[in-house]
Amino acid sequence: MEEQDWLADRFEEHRPHLRAVAYRMLGSLAEADDAVQDAWLRCSRSGANDVENIGGWLTTIVARVCLNTLRSHNARREEPFEARLPDPVLSRDGELQPEDQVVLGDSVGLALLVVLDTLAPDERLAFVLHDVFGMPFGEIAPMVERTPAAARQLASRARRRVKGADLPAHELDPGRQRKVVDAFFAAARGGDFEGLVAVLHPDVVLRADFGPGRPHASRVVRGVAAVAENARPLPGSELHPMLVNGAPGVVVTVRGRPFAILAFTVAAGRIVEIDAFGDPDRVGRIAAAVLVEA
Repeated sequence: MEEQDWLADRFEEHRPHLRAVAYRMLGSLAEADDAVQDAWLRCSRSGANDVENIGGWLTTIVARVCLNTLRSHNARREEPFEARLPDPVLSRDGELQPEDQVVLGDSVGLALLVVLDTLAPDERLAFVLHDVFGMPFGEIAPMVERTPAAARQLASRARRRVKGADLPAHELDPGRQRKVVDAFFAAARGGDFEGLVAVLHPDVVLRADFGPGRPHASRVVRGVAAVAENARPLPGSELHPMLVNGAPGVVVTVRGRPFAILAFTVAAGRIVEIDAFGDPDRVGRIAAAVLVEA
């Protein structure tokens, strides 16, 4: 019993890190929590008598669980990746909460997670574990049943894909980001097309994910005119400023109930990307707790 208690304590110490690994691997908060719980069940059954590096051992278990989940997803996935967005991490506007800082690390923007979602499962694991968490290829190789050199190649291919995606270098000043987002909503409420053009980058991209219940409504819209056309406020809606993966965003409520989540990427004073979440089940699950705290 003492050994089990010791292992449970060590697991709780590492839980935030393990959840951060799982979130980057899966892009889903619910699946990340499930993966961490699955990892606990596995390690509690096997014990840790001969384990020297408890953190590395637990990370390996979580990574294997995530890899199996990704492989299962890829076996049945049909919808295009652009119409599917990873779960956003919501925080109250201002400073990130400690638990969110652990999950997000230096920077886990939604755009990066969208690109990671295009990688093969083995590539994603090699990239996340090595490039993000610094795990040696010698420890990664057994997870993907390859040599360390082959695991290095997996990470290299993933790295080229991430670099080739040309992810926007977002504005670093949170206050300036929020001013741009506020100007966007002010222009949208006033039907001010010129005001919208002023805050939207010419190549702005809007990704809208309405979930599995409305797959045909999910879409990617490109260009100022098309995005501005979709910037019509919903009658009776209220905006609640939030941080979405550390960047400015809002939760939209209608009659007090969460309706949508909008995340913005701002660069050089203009909005370059908007991610819109319209799946009512996911929006409600993710936004409800943060709205209660606000």
